[in-house]
Amino acid sequence: MSALPPPDSPQSDASILLPDIKALGLKARGAVLVSQDGEVDEISPREAAERLGREPLLLCHRGFTLRRLTGPRSRAQPHPGTFDILDLFAFVRPARFTLPTPQGLARALGLPVPGEAEAEALFLFEAAEALLGELTSPAYPDKEEAIALANALAKAGWSWGEAVLAALGAPPQGRRALSGENGLRIWRKLEDWEERAPPPPPSQEPVTPEAARERLAALAGPGAEARLSQSDYAARATHAFAPKPAPGMPALLLAEAGTGIGKTLGYLAPASLWAQANKGPVWISTFTKNLQRQIDQETRRLFPDPAERQEKVVIRKGRENYLCLLNLEEATNRVPAGSDFIATALIARWALYSRDGDMVGGDFPAWLPAALGRPRLAAEMTDRRGECVYSSCPHYKKCFIEKALRKARHAEIVIANHALVLHRAALDFAFHQNGDDAAPAEHAAGAEDELPDHKLLPPRLIFDEGHHLFDAADAAFSGHLSGFEGSDLRRWLRGPEAGRRGRARGLSGRIGDLVAGTPEGEEALQAVLDAAQALPGPGWQSRLNQGQPHGPAEKFLATVHAQVRARGRDEGGFYSVECDVLPVSEGVSEEAPKLDAALSRLERAMRALADILRRTLDEEASSLETATRIRFDAAIRGLDRRAGTTIAGWRHMLKALAGLDIDEAAGDPNPEAPRFTDWFAIERQGGNDVDVGMHRHWIDPTEPLAETVLAPAPGVLITSATLRDEREEDEEEAEGGFAPSWAQAEIRTGAAHLPSASARAYFASPFDYAEQARIFIVRDVDKKNADQVAAAYRELFLASNGGALGLFTAISRLQGVYQRLSEPLEEAGLPLYAQHIDAMDTGTLVDIFRAEEKACLLGTDAVRDGVDVPGRSLRMIVFDRTPWPRPDILHRARREAFGGRKYDEMIVRLRLKQAFGRLIRSAGDRGVFVMLDPGLPTRLTTAFPPEVPIERLGLAETLEKVRDFL
Repeated sequence: MSALPPPDSPQSDASILLPDIKALGLKARGAVLVSQDGEVDEISPREAAERLGREPLLLCHRGFTLRRLTGPRSRAQPHPGTFDILDLFAFVRPARFTLPTPQGLARALGLPVPGEAEAEALFLFEAAEALLGELTSPAYPDKEEAIALANALAKAGWSWGEAVLAALGAPPQGRRALSGENGLRIWRKLEDWEERAPPPPPSQEPVTPEAARERLAALAGPGAEARLSQSDYAARATHAFAPKPAPGMPALLLAEAGTGIGKTLGYLAPASLWAQANKGPVWISTFTKNLQRQIDQETRRLFPDPAERQEKVVIRKGRENYLCLLNLEEATNRVPAGSDFIATALIARWALYSRDGDMVGGDFPAWLPAALGRPRLAAEMTDRRGECVYSSCPHYKKCFIEKALRKARHAEIVIANHALVLHRAALDFAFHQNGDDAAPAEHAAGAEDELPDHKLLPPRLIFDEGHHLFDAADAAFSGHLSGFEGSDLRRWLRGPEAGRRGRARGLSGRIGDLVAGTPEGEEALQAVLDAAQALPGPGWQSRLNQGQPHGPAEKFLATVHAQVRARGRDEGGFYSVECDVLPVSEGVSEEAPKLDAALSRLERAMRALADILRRTLDEEASSLETATRIRFDAAIRGLDRRAGTTIAGWRHMLKALAGLDIDEAAGDPNPEAPRFTDWFAIERQGGNDVDVGMHRHWIDPTEPLAETVLAPAPGVLITSATLRDEREEDEEEAEGGFAPSWAQAEIRTGAAHLPSASARAYFASPFDYAEQARIFIVRDVDKKNADQVAAAYRELFLASNGGALGLFTAISRLQGVYQRLSEPLEEAGLPLYAQHIDAMDTGTLVDIFRAEEKACLLGTDAVRDGVDVPGRSLRMIVFDRTPWPRPDILHRARREAFGGRKYDEMIVRLRLKQAFGRLIRSAGDRGVFVMLDPGLPTRLTTAFPPEVPIERLGLAETLEKVRDFL
């Protein structure tokens, strides 16, 4: 390494050591290697990949770089001594945001943004010097801890270790003798949460429209331009904060607010007034975690003081989103060497400075796992399988999840997501359906809960992105009897088996000491463990593939697999396959009753054990310590939940295979109006069978949504830019002031299942679409010809000079277009990024796309629904095909129930409406929407604003008009 004097640093023992290596930059047809003195070597992609594998190089994002050089299917690995500038950033600026590109780093560091590949590579040395320079500052916080962690990283082989230690001023002698323990065991430095008395129920004072307008004006700030439509929206939203009008009927408002209304501040104004006046929380639920982050940023207007905002605003997500400190501790106890340890240490560094330990959408750098070559890193560090041991955990009092739960009880604004809100609703619904009493409202420490009991739902709910409620309810209220789900339950009950490692201890490890010494309890626990052997065990996939299933569940799944293979339509090894359940094959009819009997034994055993624990908890109430009570409570609720919902649901599904009507088996006495649809499926990933099982979905999932969430709630606002479906025949069919466009909104949000009609409000977008947008339907491109489609994308992206989003209805077509598109766009200076290609999560790709005005991005549904890119960075959207719904078994059932062709077309219109809404995000935007499917019916174009010109042209004419318009 070459030494440089630290910039303006009074520390004589600190120095900046830059690695004496070359930096790697990517070009359209290859790469460049640049030395610190500016010497440039141009090399081919193959040579660059070979060099990256055999020698240390300085680069930005090793995973992305290697994928670009070798392709998405390559298993090539970079040299272990690679200097990734993102590693250094993660250490120096933990829990701080940057885009994982040279341009993003430049903006984060306040340095000039580099241009061409040569400049990007040379910039990496400048960025490294700047970051190391920050470490030399006397004001850099917690230097002792940073030195300890850097030393541990250096001993583990981290390439930046010696340079970081030198910059921190650690003496060269004795560095290796330092312990890294203090740097890794960050839980010792985290504050404990404190239990507080439960808040009293809120009062029910309404919010007046005038007060909402005044609060909105205050939030906008002095001198802000008056936006009448936003003010009207805030005033109308007060309807959801009125007292509950009748039992089973909330104060419900459906509000469609066109793009540009500013609905977030519009509903925050009355929500904050209600919370402050009534001393109760308002829950705001979104579909995407990106929008959770955006709403959180808007609350800074409500609470400019960060400390106050920490108390008044809480982001709530499921447990699987937060760092588990016990997982972190176990990872730190492994041998300190290699990439695993380095990844763990950088996570520990982040956790010490994180606001709330949120690894999905919070302040965790989403690019870090892929940059380290560990894409599943976040999943490994969170509790994704219900393995939490609650008060038995040594980190219980510091747990990020427990902190968030307790803060939410006393916050004014809780920002949640649809999955979390509906998860608890689905559990309560299942308990009631199966004849169980709901879990008790008062219990120790909130064990096994993500939300309060159904009787204690948040007093006011706002569902933003309300057009996704149907899909969110569909996911929450569905049932899956599959190999993955069954093995997951077995792991929860029995813990790791067959010599496998893991911290999941199973019931014996969690509650064995609670029943020790009581023959009844010990026998009940053993009965559960014995009965759980009927579930799929470790290696079940291999046994199914080899035709050697073991136990009732695996034998049942083997017959399901055979029925799907025989009857399903296999479109190639990379796509999942499904088939109808009925008529069942001979094998399924033989094995289903056997599995039902085995599940019955397991259910009885789990209920018996829960009863014994419940009785012990009651009998020893006066002598049990709080921590022990919490353990009892967690075990009881976990057993009740899994026996009363998961297993009971599976048994209902199996009864349908035994000759009962599907709905009769689920307790529905009206077979003429089926409520459910079942099917068998083989799930595939990367061409491999990864799961097999039986699936059950509600045909209308908003029915349980209305029963468990809407009806009990005092007030609900459901809002979106795309609630209504606007059809050509709306004017002709409207009767009594009720337009069919609102009828679909009521159906898809659950409002149609309530005893009274909801209030409705529509606010048109303030944008001048006739001036700002154009729509073209290209009529001479064969959508089935991959070369023609790719050529159209290429020419359109070049015509717009970047700033283009390409949307696809199939991943395979996206990948095919990318292969044909990447070189010509890169040669034209237009960076191309792609979902399912680049080693980055979707949120990071969108962030990069937003920041680079000439970038292009290819994606599927997740990109269509999650892009918020105002300005020049998004000026073109190109759709490869009309986004018809996938013609699977579930869609077939819903199509029949909801109107046949009209249902198909409603889905397409809403998808087109949502996609077009991404294009114009501010009054200064201009953009074009291009559909490459000439078969798009005119009746579907009512999805677009009526004032936007729609032209059906050839590709050449379209290109000419695009250039003129943009």
